[in-house]
Amino acid sequence: MRVYIPATVPMLRELVANRELRPVGGTAFAVTPTLREAYASGDDDELAEVAMAEAARAALRLLAAEREEATEVADDEDTDGDDPATTYHSPVYRRAVIAADVTGAKLRPDLDDAVVRLAGPIGYDRIASVHVDLAEAEPEVAKAVDVVDAADLGDADAEFVLGDAEDHQLAWYAAQELPFLLELL
Repeated sequence: MRVYIPATVPMLRELVANRELRPVGGTAFAVTPTLREAYASGDDDELAEVAMAEAARAALRLLAAEREEATEVADDEDTDGDDPATTYHSPVYRRAVIAADVTGAKLRPDLDDAVVRLAGPIGYDRIASVHVDLAEAEPEVAKAVDVVDAADLGDADAEFVLGDAEDHQLAWYAAQELPFLLELL
């Protein structure tokens, strides 16, 4: 099954360094039977785009958590700026989605139509491609991180801001290109 795993730049770095990645909460997105039923029309490619878009939106939530964690480190009284492990690093505001081919994914229609739970870490050899925002998307992505939850709850202004970020197409990279991409970031 092809799955789409939401990620951030630090997660991509972890994937390259460790040759595997454990998705947050084991969560990924895929073209599931429930997703097919939710759409009156659409071929597999169109439904895969829907699953990838859901993963990209989930990547916004990962960026929000990453920013919150970085802010907590910056606010910590013990942070003196000398230790790189405790130095504040602003998140790289780029959504990332890892497309991988896996077995054993469990459907999670209780969460959403495209959500699946993965059994374990994803090895680098399972990666089909990686999709990442280009630099020009960063301002809109940073704004969308602030409003993604409000947009999901129906706030029209937040939906507009989120739409600006989602208007940016994720760039496609082959798995073997990932180390070179990360060097450029």
